Amino acid sequence: MSERAARKETANVVWSGSWVAERLGVELVGDGKPDGDGELREQLGLALRRNPKRAHLLVSNVLGKHVPQKPSVVYGVGFELGRRVHALLGDAEARRAVVLGYAETATGLGHAVADGLGVAPYLHSTRRPVEGVARAGGFEESHSHATSHLLLPEDPNLLAGGHGPAGSGAGAQTGVDAEADAGRSADAPLVLVDDEFSTGNTVLNTIRALHERYPRSRYVVVALVDMRSAADQGRLTEFAAEIGARVDLVARSSGTVVLPEGVLAKGQALVAAQESAASGSPERSPERAGSPASETAVEPVRRPCARVDLQWPAGVPDGGRHGFTPAHRAALEPALPAMAARLAAALGDARRVLILGFEELMYVPLRLGTALEGRIDAEVRYSTTTRSPVLAVDDPGYAIRSRLVFPAHDNPADGPGDRYAYNVAGAGFDAVVVAVDSTADTPELHAPDGLLAQLAAHTDHVLLVVVPSYVPSEDRSGLHPYVPSDVPSAGTLNPTPNVSERQDPRMLPEPLRGPAFSSYAPDDVGWLLQDLSDTELEAPTEEREEAIQSGGAHYAESLPVEYQPSAQYQELFKAALELSAARVARAVGTVTETVLAERGPRPVLVSLARAGTPVGVLMRRWARHRHGVDLPHYAVSIVRGRGIDATALRWLAAHHDPADVVFVDGWTGKGAITRELSAALAEFDGFNPEIAVLADPGGCVRTHGTREDFLIPSACLNSTVSGLISRTVLRSDLVGPDDFHGAKFYRELADADVSGHFLDAVAAHFDEVVDAVDADVKELLAADRAPTWEGWAAVERISEEYGIHDVNLVKPGVGETTRVLLRRVPWKILAKRGAGADLDHIRLLAEQRGVPIEEVDGLPYTCVGLIHPKYTRGATGADGKAVESK
Repeated sequence: MSERAARKETANVVWSGSWVAERLGVELVGDGKPDGDGELREQLGLALRRNPKRAHLLVSNVLGKHVPQKPSVVYGVGFELGRRVHALLGDAEARRAVVLGYAETATGLGHAVADGLGVAPYLHSTRRPVEGVARAGGFEESHSHATSHLLLPEDPNLLAGGHGPAGSGAGAQTGVDAEADAGRSADAPLVLVDDEFSTGNTVLNTIRALHERYPRSRYVVVALVDMRSAADQGRLTEFAAEIGARVDLVARSSGTVVLPEGVLAKGQALVAAQESAASGSPERSPERAGSPASETAVEPVRRPCARVDLQWPAGVPDGGRHGFTPAHRAALEPALPAMAARLAAALGDARRVLILGFEELMYVPLRLGTALEGRIDAEVRYSTTTRSPVLAVDDPGYAIRSRLVFPAHDNPADGPGDRYAYNVAGAGFDAVVVAVDSTADTPELHAPDGLLAQLAAHTDHVLLVVVPSYVPSEDRSGLHPYVPSDVPSAGTLNPTPNVSERQDPRMLPEPLRGPAFSSYAPDDVGWLLQDLSDTELEAPTEEREEAIQSGGAHYAESLPVEYQPSAQYQELFKAALELSAARVARAVGTVTETVLAERGPRPVLVSLARAGTPVGVLMRRWARHRHGVDLPHYAVSIVRGRGIDATALRWLAAHHDPADVVFVDGWTGKGAITRELSAALAEFDGFNPEIAVLADPGGCVRTHGTREDFLIPSACLNSTVSGLISRTVLRSDLVGPDDFHGAKFYRELADADVSGHFLDAVAAHFDEVVDAVDADVKELLAADRAPTWEGWAAVERISEEYGIHDVNLVKPGVGETTRVLLRRVPWKILAKRGAGADLDHIRLLAEQRGVPIEEVDGLPYTCVGLIHPKYTRGATGADGKAVESK
């Protein structure tokens, strides 16, 4: 788009500063060029700050912070400023330059300037401390709402004027970039980028602080607008002479702001009057007015938020907080079209789209927006959220027409507080894409009063993209962060102590979510797994059993063939679900209320994939239904004999307090996984090894919905009741030390999927079981629930009585017995004498596989499945017609 076209688009019939100008007498005066006043008005509007230091706010129409604008316009303006800096410096100096942008407003602008300059590395200041990262400097922005700026480069040499020889820094470089890097010296020009210069104080503070530590002979100051007075301009000139350095200035426009006497007090009084009028009544807080100021506040809406997996390129930082090198740029650029294509597919037929960045995360959503503009026919706009409180007035002569207010969601160092999104409500967007880094993908983001819920009240579709938060390492040998010394080698399966620390320096993978992975809704569960759907892992049941029992393979190194149930078996599942749905609902309510009572109001549910996952989803639904609370829920892999997924635990520790994590499973058998988890977590700090389960017939855990051994219908099927996800896989050639364990998504079984039906059938009984749940919980909380391990003793006894001599081949309980019949080579079934309908599906499977059922007395379980202890290929009995192959 040409600059003339851009100016035409941003121009308004009514200037968006006229409301403030008329009431406070504030004027924008151009630099004397023809139409200088008009050029400023096209670029800037005015609003009122809620700030005791300055009344007015210059609101840029081309920055993409407060006013949604075309991404191509925003990026083009910054890029062109970078080209002007390149022309000013000349080729040789431009190749040695380093660019520094200001948080939060100019982080994206500075990055675009660095792109326009050419091969310059980029860093922006930040207001987010990163634990374990040393400060390389800082400065104050006196008039700002949040004043302190930190400088946290990964490479300590960056601000000194270079970042080492080619092959060092945050990314190895080749060719022309390597030559530029090798030529970068301690006296390299420093280019400082901000959105506006009003007094020049921030620039002076920055140069003074940096010049003491990293002296150099040349600085270039870049801004969209230079609004300094003549006196302020003189101060910068005097300062440059004082330090003996050249300071140049490049601005898109220039002029001055004329402020009448007493404007600060008048502005504060005007803000107070407007907020009082907007509140309308004592009950309504203007701070929560998430709509144009003249309208009634709109309550947040609970609407599904679809996640889009961008497949962010490995090793590329999410921005310039710790530095962004030419090598990073070279890796990002070719990946942008594919990421935009994934986003376009998720947007469908949306006609007006907003890409909404997050505070300092401006460059990533901006570049996604520029890539998206050329791919879809929809109108695309870009802006970001902000920390700055600004008055909203729904008037065409005012720059901030509407305001959304929501809690901070990135655990900021200065504590919780409100954050804002301006000119989004009432702007007619039928889809909003929210871009955050993984540090900001917290429960607060997804809370009922969080940003996603606030947006859902004003648009039909909210999409979320999460970019991995880049954390610096001490080793700079390439694009990828280093593997710290406390991480096990590729052949090591057990974690080493303390790898769960929150300051883990590695970039961790992101959770998978539906519909890209699993048939569950994206908010139901985040799978801390890697997708192995394209890998052939299935083996016939007989071959797997032979390999497992011979010691030639571990059960987690392959998968049983996933079968579709026969029509008869599907009918049996439906009947079982109808019979037991209310019973399951009561157990779900009981275990959830017990967890909430004992582990706090906002536990983090972590289900053991895959049997625990439907239970975790149901617990999450109960908490929302009964208490209006959205609990985070993830699924992780645990493998008998090899422990829990260490990378998944590191991810959890990096995003949540480990003390809040509650592990969830469907049921206990003999308690092997309970013991496995307890042993595995001994290597990790802060996690509670106790498991919460629906049914605990073996007496293995404290937290349960019931200790009866009854049919939980999700045990009747495999992936088709668990979001179409396989059991988990751990194999050294597929899972590295920094990878999540693997699993497959059986998309081809979608026609047979009953995962949603199972959840809905159980949840339909929530209201009717509330009283029973309350009574159960009251009784449980007052009771002695210490594990008795009764089931383990029974398993040991059965193992010896039946000559098996291996407790791993004894699978107690309805759920485990079902698994034996579906996945393993069964020998016989022990059933409690007189067991009723809970065993109908067991009887059908046993009959079709030719497996005898022996009724016995004294079982603590309804049934026990015995795997054939001396496996041969003839041990399967009948031909296995309980299921039909795909």
